[in-house]
Amino acid sequence: MNLIPYLMLTRILHLLLIFAGAHHVLPAQIFPLQNAHAHNDYEHKRPLLDALEFGFTIVEADVYAVDNELYVYHDLPETIDKKRTLEKVYLAPLASHIERNDGQVYPGDNGPFFLMVDFKSAAKPTYKVLERYLQKYEHILVRASAEGDTGPVHVFISGNRPIKRVLAGNSKFAVLDGRPSDLGKNISPALMPIISDHYKRHAAWDGTGEMPAKDKAAISKLAERVHGEGKKLRLWAIPDTPAVWEALLSLGVDYINTDRLQAYHEFMQQRGAE
Repeated sequence: MNLIPYLMLTRILHLLLIFAGAHHVLPAQIFPLQNAHAHNDYEHKRPLLDALEFGFTIVEADVYAVDNELYVYHDLPETIDKKRTLEKVYLAPLASHIERNDGQVYPGDNGPFFLMVDFKSAAKPTYKVLERYLQKYEHILVRASAEGDTGPVHVFISGNRPIKRVLAGNSKFAVLDGRPSDLGKNISPALMPIISDHYKRHAAWDGTGEMPAKDKAAISKLAERVHGEGKKLRLWAIPDTPAVWEALLSLGVDYINTDRLQAYHEFMQQRGAE
């Protein structure tokens, strides 16, 4: 065998492998989507990381307080995986991610990034554990009082909410996910930035054909009420399709609640290109 061509071929293959490896690890430019809510984010193959890859700006984590820890589950199993704490799945990875990006979730973007913590266990004990977590990670968090230096991550509580405690100003680093029944109560957007509700309370449309005028009017009216108080609107349990995403955005819904992270990312890319 002629050694020179063999060595040349080996060198070429080596360079190709280096290039392929470098290409694999170089991240694509990420454009944050200011209206993208990753519903039950922890159910994805890579919690948090998939949402960040597709530019989502709200990630949702359901939690239960057990033995002074918060575990991320939709339904609490008999045997708990000790690795599924809110700290290990979300707070610690977020802190590392932000450190790598010079203090930002998305480089060059100063828009809000929300971690929604949905309390499945009772409000008081769950909040007690959350407060301990948040004090540990306060360097990456927006202060509820907006006093002093703040980090890029807003934490807001949904589910079994400790409403009185937060509204009394006892929470330093967490605010509330609101409901339409909270409108008209003079609650500051700083303490309740988002109003969320079940889609079916306002519309019956399943995404087929045109949205009925009655449904359009109901959602538009709700959006006006929410925006009138300086808050943002999110509807959950929506038909998770592009037709519904488009209709809700056009009616003033601020955050699209979706399980389809890549599909929604591609939908928004196409929408921006049109």
